[in-house]
Amino acid sequence: MFIHLGGEKIIRTSELVGIFDLSIEKTSKVTKQFTSRAGEEARVEYIGEEECKSLVVTLDKVYYSPISSATLKKRAHHLYVNG
Repeated sequence: MFIHLGGEKIIRTSELVGIFDLSIEKTSKVTKQFTSRAGEEARVEYIGEEECKSLVVTLDKVYYSPISSATLKKRAHHLYVNG
């Protein structure tokens, strides 16, 4: 199964580690360190031109998505329940 993250980006649900509200990056030192390290390793991808609302962590990359974490979680849950 797949989940649409916004723009033209689609990932396999099997690669999904977590979906987080972007505010976590501002409030969590550990999350900020994690995303900084991913950026240094060129494993960060910004999706589209719109304001980022969520952080999607996969096995290989970190995506900044313009779709809210609540919407992405609903999509992932829908695929899990119906898949």
